[in-house]
Amino acid sequence: MRRRRLRIALLALPALVGTVLMATAPAGAVPAESTATAGSGRSHLEDRESVRLVHIHLTGADMLDKVVGAGFDLEHGVRRVPTGIEGEAVVTAKQIAELQAMGVRILGNEESFAWSDEADGGLQALGARAVQPLTHSETVRVVRADWFTTKGQGFLYVEARTTEGQQEEPVVAMQLENDSGRGTPFGFARTMSRFVDSGQYMFHRNLFKLDARPKQIRVTSSTGGVAIGDVSNWLEDAPPPLTANPRYKWDFIDGYKHPQQLYSRAEEIARQYPDIAEIVYLPNRTNGYQRKAQATIGGTGEAAVVVSSAAWGHEGGNDITVEFVDRPGADLPLTVEVVGKAVRVLLAKDASGGLASTAAEVAAALRAQSQGLIDRSHPYRTSTGTGIVASTPGPVALTDFLDQKRVGAPEGEVPRGPATIPVLRIGKHRDGKKPGVLIQAQDHAREWVPATTSLESAERLVHNYRSDRETKNIVDNTDVFFILSNNPDGANYSFYNFASQRRNMTNHCPDENADPARRNSWGVDLNRNYRVGSGHDGYSGASTSCVSDTYQGPEELSEPESKNIIWLVEKYSNIKFMMSVHSNGGQLFWQPGAYIADGRITTPRPPLGDEAFYWQSAARILSQVKAHRQTVVTPENVGGSSDVLYSSAGNVREDLYHTYGIYAFGWEVGGSVYNPDTGNWQGGSFQPPWVGDPNLVSGHAETMEYANGIMEMFRIAAEWGKDKKDPTSRLVPGAGKYSRPVDVRFETSEPATIYYTTDGSRPTLKSPRYEATEFREPGQVFHVTRTTTFRWFSVDSAGNVENNYDPAKNDKRNKYRTATITIRK
Repeated sequence: MRRRRLRIALLALPALVGTVLMATAPAGAVPAESTATAGSGRSHLEDRESVRLVHIHLTGADMLDKVVGAGFDLEHGVRRVPTGIEGEAVVTAKQIAELQAMGVRILGNEESFAWSDEADGGLQALGARAVQPLTHSETVRVVRADWFTTKGQGFLYVEARTTEGQQEEPVVAMQLENDSGRGTPFGFARTMSRFVDSGQYMFHRNLFKLDARPKQIRVTSSTGGVAIGDVSNWLEDAPPPLTANPRYKWDFIDGYKHPQQLYSRAEEIARQYPDIAEIVYLPNRTNGYQRKAQATIGGTGEAAVVVSSAAWGHEGGNDITVEFVDRPGADLPLTVEVVGKAVRVLLAKDASGGLASTAAEVAAALRAQSQGLIDRSHPYRTSTGTGIVASTPGPVALTDFLDQKRVGAPEGEVPRGPATIPVLRIGKHRDGKKPGVLIQAQDHAREWVPATTSLESAERLVHNYRSDRETKNIVDNTDVFFILSNNPDGANYSFYNFASQRRNMTNHCPDENADPARRNSWGVDLNRNYRVGSGHDGYSGASTSCVSDTYQGPEELSEPESKNIIWLVEKYSNIKFMMSVHSNGGQLFWQPGAYIADGRITTPRPPLGDEAFYWQSAARILSQVKAHRQTVVTPENVGGSSDVLYSSAGNVREDLYHTYGIYAFGWEVGGSVYNPDTGNWQGGSFQPPWVGDPNLVSGHAETMEYANGIMEMFRIAAEWGKDKKDPTSRLVPGAGKYSRPVDVRFETSEPATIYYTTDGSRPTLKSPRYEATEFREPGQVFHVTRTTTFRWFSVDSAGNVENNYDPAKNDKRNKYRTATITIRK
């Protein structure tokens, strides 16, 4: 069933400014600077501002929302700590000042830092928790109580909610106690952290390091509410991964791969394994790893002229020179001479023989008289161009600034023209009858591990198809589509020019931001360019500023890369699962991914059945990640992305889920790793050293462990495609006679959505849907005060309807479920 596209409230977003990158360059790598900026005649205004890595502290979710809303890119490496939120940022000196003016505290310059062992966050899979739903009247609820171990250390994560949490004066405090095992008393009292996002109370939550697994916890509110909950295991009983089989082939990737290497290997796989693989070429070509040749000519800002070639740099723009000439004489007009690719601007002279051409006048003359060589010519940024232009020492060569080589970048010439993105399709039966799985990597250019993780997964499929039973089952029963790099232009720029590049290379900036010193700030954030919950519709987390790293583009689906995704899922309607692979942060999430900040109005949350299926799948996927080297994606980092991270308007997951009914996951690979030597969590990075301590952060380790998770997603899809079993459900407590009002709820045998009525009518797909008590909680509790008959049916994630009931047909068999609660007063 295809879900209709959703359009929700429209709000105007102000123009936003600023850019903050959260990235860590590879060991030994430094931001490259083109040698073309040096030499006589070139302006210092072309120099890129230097950036540095800083550790930042925000007071809480409100500040995070304001910083993200202002266009600063805090990416995915943020971490909630008891005193607020911490993260890393690559910033210029000006951006540091802007952040400090907003109240952000700069903690220092660091290559990396260790997370505290206590932090806010999280949620465990709905189907795996032991905490029972509470009655309608209780004011405190234990939502999560999860235990996990990693590297020999145990941790307890707790999430609790109070119905009075929104009040500000006095602020409601929550205290946590736990026992030390069955039959022991509660103790070890600690205050929990209150989590408020965009002005709305979410819950209280904390992660605690413990020596022994507790059996139960007790949470007490400062307003008097008390709740007790059982502790559940988080990822503690994972089955062995496929790699545990000695005959299973894995570990194929030997280092980071640029797009040309990724695409070449995809096409080679299709040639080597034609019986199970092929290439699908996406129809919309990218802008290309190419830019117009430019120069900023002039001494000061008011007297500077920005010149851009009509041709791309590699197609002749780089051959153009521009010279400002001071001729002898007086009362001379401004004119332009062109000989071949040499452009000479003969500056005007006044009556006394002084130079008299303003920057604005020179810019206009170049546009009109350069014989088509110059496409754009304008004063520098927001200047009026009233400054008098000085002559240059000689000709200034225009350059596209793409001739640099960053330390450590792979060898090879980067193709400069528009790129055609290949999709590697793997499956024995590629006829549209098997459930499709789309793996999309590297929407964000600087995220190198997602590409190697995806390629490693593809290699495992083709190399083990004939020798491993589980792999054969996957390939025979799924139709997998790999986009190994959805942003090849930006990725090449990240490899060869600027490691922290996030966006594509399409420059939508007007003149005020089009000078070459802005070259690292151009492009569209592809994961803000989609149609549902977008910034254009008033949702938070995307910017209208063309120099922001969260720039949403001039309109929805403005970019060929995002148009290609929509083309793919519309052409191959069997695609039912999608994983958008990003880094870093270690989150695994889904809808809702965006909200309108005023009131925190999210995009529609998935039905309780879909939410439960997401959680069940997440537990399986993350168990396989842990099985590699005990890396735990903690409960705080799983759920709706706007709940565990922040609002990201216009992301691909929202569009694919709400428009096409695709189970669309977002994955931030490369999360924090617990270091038993220091007792802290080590944060990840976008480009960690490929080889490092096997117990800590490295590109190789992340590639292998997260490939385990992708393989598990394939198994989930294969099982989903073969699922023909109807779900079952029941009302708890069931039908019967009761002497007083009673609380009842629904339970299902598997993740399933329940449609019900209490007015005597037969249930249909238009009937009320059984919902969660609160987001990230189990199903609601009905407080029945008078005799009521419930009629209902359930539908699982694969579309199977309980008891083969057809809600569209009004037959007399009435295969829906029914139960009457009789209240005798």
